[in-house]
This record gives sequence, structure tokens and C-alpha cells, in this order.
Amino acid sequence: MDGSATGGGGGVRVVSRRMVLPLTPPPPALKEEEVDLIHLTPLDLRLVRTDYIQKGILLPTPPISGNTLDDALGSSFARALRLFYPFAGRLAADERGDGTVTVSLRCTGEGAEFVHATAPGVAAADITSSVYTPPVVSEIHSFDPALAVSAAAIEAIPLLSAQVTELDDGVFIGVTLSHAVADGTALWHFLNTWSEIHRRGEGDVDDGELSTLPPVLRRRWIGDTWPVPIPLPFSKLEHIARPEFDRTSIQECFLTFSAASVKNLTARANGELLAGGTSTTATAGAAISPLQAVMAHLWRAVCRARRLPAEQGTSYSVVVDCRGRVDGMPPGYVGNAVAFGKAEATAGEVEEKGLGWAAWLLHRAVAASVDEGNNNVMRESMERWARRPEFVFMTSLSSAGGAAALATGSSTWLDVFGNDFGWGRPVTVRSGKGNKADGKAAVFEGPEPGDVSVELCISPDVMERLVADEEFMDAVSLPAKGLTVHGST
Repeated sequence: MDGSATGGGGGVRVVSRRMVLPLTPPPPALKEEEVDLIHLTPLDLRLVRTDYIQKGILLPTPPISGNTLDDALGSSFARALRLFYPFAGRLAADERGDGTVTVSLRCTGEGAEFVHATAPGVAAADITSSVYTPPVVSEIHSFDPALAVSAAAIEAIPLLSAQVTELDDGVFIGVTLSHAVADGTALWHFLNTWSEIHRRGEGDVDDGELSTLPPVLRRRWIGDTWPVPIPLPFSKLEHIARPEFDRTSIQECFLTFSAASVKNLTARANGELLAGGTSTTATAGAAISPLQAVMAHLWRAVCRARRLPAEQGTSYSVVVDCRGRVDGMPPGYVGNAVAFGKAEATAGEVEEKGLGWAAWLLHRAVAASVDEGNNNVMRESMERWARRPEFVFMTSLSSAGGAAALATGSSTWLDVFGNDFGWGRPVTVRSGKGNKADGKAAVFEGPEPGDVSVELCISPDVMERLVADEEFMDAVSLPAKGLTVHGST
């Protein structure tokens, strides 16, 4: 569908919007993975009505533009869909007449959405030159991630959408993916595959011989001791209530910790553990990781910025990837494969007991969430869910749910800066507005080896105090043009 639309304060204009079909058939290497119907697992179904995932990368100016760029990227997009063809399918809800409903993924090949847009007057520096995230970032990702999971739309809206937005001096490629069928690791797996296919060019190699891991599409599960498909105890899908929260009440920032800063935080956290005697038998040999040190630094600073009373309970929920840790979830598995770890303490303890102690709580929460090599932990969790479904929303993990909490998704292990489409590596990464609430954070690899970037959503008054906290900001590398005083509202 051709036409144009104005994208709010960002000035984004949609040039074209079309459905792209996957090239068929899948390459021979994926023949045994071929499937027509995918029965969603408990890890998928618990996210069936949460927002779509939205991630994207800012790239330098490509050597081509306009319709030529649109056609070239659309062609490589279709080739990537050939490998990830379930993403070109649709969800199907079956109301069974007995007070239950089932949801499955039908590999119908109906296509994924591909949007070409322009943002006249928007430069790369408008996105990168401030710690605050400008409104235009939400406009360079396709469709509203909350509307996409309405019960009325769930069977009609594509599972995958990509938007290519030409800026004055660069291009932003944003990918939007249904969280009911896959997680953020699968999204980046698709983007890694797409960028490699495009970089190699038309007809260079068979798409089954890429250096990027081939996708594992089948849900090969440990035990499969639940009904297939799993009946949800609702007569209609819309009876699964979605919590309401005010998305306008948060402010976003993007912070990068240099490799040197991360190294210092990690050494400080481990040193405090040893000096304070926390490294007892329970923690012997379990060093604090760089990411855990950064998250602990953030947790302590947010508690201060929120001005929480010392006795106030606070928590930090962390998403843990199960790939390679649980049978049936190999590194290339395409689906939802995450567990949630949760660290809890009072605000006074988080502040007074130091960085090392807070990091140790996070380390312990991650270790407890997935018992590597022991499939019983994951199997029992999914069996309980099939008997009594509970649905996950970001508001239930972050402070929008009523607790003084933080929740972090994504991972520094995901390949962001390797997504070179053939004209240079990405400049930076940004998320869309999906799954954002007060207390929600996402972590990414930074632009240089060892760097860690954190994208944080929090209330404006807390954000103002956070960026004024010298202890916290001393560890942050400011953008090239320095700290912009006024953020987006």
C-alpha cells in the first residue's frame, strides 16, 4: 500500500507499506525443520497478549536511496524470511466451546510487513547526541506494539514487521516481532541473518550456508507432559486482561558505560565481596560478571533517585536466556526461551551494603532461575503453567505494577554491531515503545568491545535526580556533544 503519513513530532513520512512473502521453498539444510503448524509452549503463551518487541539499529548513509534502497532491502528481507518462514505466518485462536481457547502459530506464508519511510530534517545526531531518547525514535519503528496484541487483531496483524527510515545522514532499520512467537534473542538472530544476506549480495552464496546460525524452528521439548495445544481457561482471548498504564508518564534515556568503567565496577564489586566476607561457601568461585556489576550500580542509583525509605522493599527482575542451558533449546532456537530471575532487598540494604552485595543478589537470582543441566526445573515450571496459566506483562515486573522495582531485558551477548548491511557497522541501537514502563531497562553490547549500554525508562522526576547523581554518572560516558539538559516529555 503506497501513501504517506506523518509520524507525530518526529516528522516521519511513510512512503510505502507492503507485505513481503518469503522465498520458497526453505533451503535443503532446513528441510527437516519444515513445519506447517507450531503449537505454542507455556513460555510462548504467557506472553500472548504482551506488546510486540521492537529493536532497531542506526546505520551510516547507504550508497543507494529511495526506491532502489527499498527494493534491495525488501529482496534480502524475503530471503531472510525463507529461513524464518514461521514469522510470515499468523496466530490462530480457536474458541473450543467448552470455556477454553487455544492459540497456535500457522505457517501460512501470508508475509511480513515491510515499511519504507523518510524522516526529513532528522539527523543521526538527533538520536545520539543526548542521553535522553527523542520522540522520533518511537516513529522509526512500525505500528503500535500494544494495538497489535488486541484480541480482535491477533489473527490479522503480521507477526513480523520491518521499517527502513531514511534520515538526512543515515538510515534506521527497526524490527517489530510478536512476543507470542519469539523473544528478543530470536529477533536479533533474524536481524543478524538479514544483514549477512544483504551484505553478501544477490546470488553470492546459498542462504543455508551463512555464518550466522541456522534457525531451529521446531519446539522439541523436554517431556511434553502438557496437552497440545494447551487450552487456556478463557472462552475468548479478549478475556485475558491487559493491565493499563500511562505510557506518557515515563522518560527514556540511553547510557553507555565504557569498557574501562565496566572493568572498574566489576573489580569493585568482587573486591567488596571478598573484603566484606560475603564470598562464603555459597558464593565461592562465583565471580560477579561485568553486567551484574553494571546492573547493581543502576539499582543502587535508582533507589537513591526514587528517594525510597530505607525500609521500603525493592526488587530487580532479570531476563535469563535458557538457550544452551536446557535440553530442546539449542543456541539457534527460535521461540521464547527465557526465565526470570528476581533479586529482592530493602532500599536501605541495597544502598548500605554496597555494590558488591547488590551484585551478589543479582548473581544469585540468575543462578537460581535456570539450574543448568537440570531439565526438571524448567519442565516443572512449564507443567505448573499449563495447569494454571499466568500471563506476563512488563507492568508486572517493573514499577508500573506498584512496587519499587526494576526489570532488565535483552543481553550484552546479542550481536548488535555486527549487523553490517554492506555499507558500515551500526552507529547505535534503540528500542521502540513496546513493553516500556516505569522501571524497565534493556541492556546491549556497547559500540566498542567491553562497553555496556543501558536503555532506561523511568518517571521524569526520578530521571532528573538520576542524571544529577555524580556517583552514578561518573561511570557513564556522555555522548560526543555532552549531556543535553532538557529531555523528551
